[in-house]
Amino acid sequence: MLVQHFLESSACNSPDKIALVCGNRRLTYVEIDLLANRLAHSLRAEGIERGDRVAVYLENSIEAVVSIFAILKAAGVFVVVHPTVKMKKLEIILNDCGAKGMITDVPKARVLNAAASPLPYLRSVWITGTYENDSQLYRCVSMDRVFAESRANDAPRDSCIDMDLAALIYTSGSTGRPKGVMLTHLNLVSAASSISTYLENTPADTILSVLPLSYGYGLSQILTGFKAGASVILERSFTYPHELLQTIIREKVTGLPMVPTMAAILLCTDLGRYQLPSLRYITNAGAALPTARVRELRACWPHVKLYCMYGQTECIRVTFLPPEQADIRPGSVGRGMPNEEVYLVDELGQRAAGAGFGELVVRGSNVMKGYWGLPEETSKALRPGLYPGESVLHTGDLFRTDSEGYLYFVARQDDIIKTRGEKVSPKEVEEVLSGIEGVAEAVVVGVPDPILGEAIKAALILRPGYVLSVQKVRRYCASHLEDFMVPKYVEFRDSLPHTSNGKIARQALANGLMEHA
Repeated sequence: MLVQHFLESSACNSPDKIALVCGNRRLTYVEIDLLANRLAHSLRAEGIERGDRVAVYLENSIEAVVSIFAILKAAGVFVVVHPTVKMKKLEIILNDCGAKGMITDVPKARVLNAAASPLPYLRSVWITGTYENDSQLYRCVSMDRVFAESRANDAPRDSCIDMDLAALIYTSGSTGRPKGVMLTHLNLVSAASSISTYLENTPADTILSVLPLSYGYGLSQILTGFKAGASVILERSFTYPHELLQTIIREKVTGLPMVPTMAAILLCTDLGRYQLPSLRYITNAGAALPTARVRELRACWPHVKLYCMYGQTECIRVTFLPPEQADIRPGSVGRGMPNEEVYLVDELGQRAAGAGFGELVVRGSNVMKGYWGLPEETSKALRPGLYPGESVLHTGDLFRTDSEGYLYFVARQDDIIKTRGEKVSPKEVEEVLSGIEGVAEAVVVGVPDPILGEAIKAALILRPGYVLSVQKVRRYCASHLEDFMVPKYVEFRDSLPHTSNGKIARQALANGLMEHA
């Protein structure tokens, strides 16, 4: 099976079912499929061939979703670029992957035309909206005209197999230069199949996503939704909690993916006003959701199943905790999802037996092909597995596991704080801080210290109406943590820096906090 078959199958089985809602626009499966077919033929006509990379540089929109499936139907590889990416980083991504085409809108096309030098690989740019064809660097094609005037209504003949690349997803670059994660059709189909299995997605579901399509977690909402024949409501951002909650009620939303920051913002509102009878499940990924937030969400909406999950761009998703285990195993992100094996290895690469601690390793058909053009980086992440000829993903993330194999995230190896000769997991301190009444978000980082090596510093966002002192925070920590884990510094902030995917930008935060430590 190829990824585009999700759309084609749903268009065949439920042609008039609403597939996608963006703002005031509602398109059925057959309408999405028709537009994707027309755009696919246009891509082919402009010279896009099997394996060519085509960038999608758009806001969350119907055009962005159509573009993804059109590129796949044309046998290309889609590269979704976050819409807020600036020209310098855009050039890096386009040049790195050798993008032959790009699909964008008028404002972003103008930015592209204003580049200091032409992009050497780029040949054609498809533009949605009304524009003047004033580019001297690239051939410009009107997407609106393709949609309106093309009569190529059938899909091009499949020329790919499931081992072929389907997508390049660029990491946020929070730890250095962005890396292009190579995902095949098999990777994406396997991940979507496993996710939709444990979430029990059906055509009756309506999924509301505010996550960017450039993010694996955001992309998977489209893939799992279309695979199940469900409806997907795609929003551009999460700015106004009241509007999001009203949309859930109005559209009878059944599934809501979120990241911890969304949970923190929602819990600062009066959630008792919103009963949300249609909501069946909430998922959390991107970062661990503090146990206190899990309990608050479940108290607000006891009828809603809450799935705590863990994943990486390199394999989309790894684990999930069954909702009925939330009270039994607080803080756990569960076990490996269907059709996947996970285990821990120690510093020597030896597999840990039973309950233990170590780096998480993932074995499954959802594991990436590698990093685009980076063989050394690839060899560090993909290493020989349990059986001859296979490669497994070494995640770089540290976990502990209980005797039944349930996993508990400890830290990224790079995030471990070394203070007073001890190793401290930021998450363990953040869990305690999140339990203080009035704390909405808590992030812990290490800052250089001439005596301690690294000092622990906490940045807190408080809920409206709450006031806390540094002394009270440190006293609370001292009563719940070992002395070397108590933050030396505590700072109250109005906001925290985030990556484009909604994760806390820990390095940026640490750099900023160093100035005030």
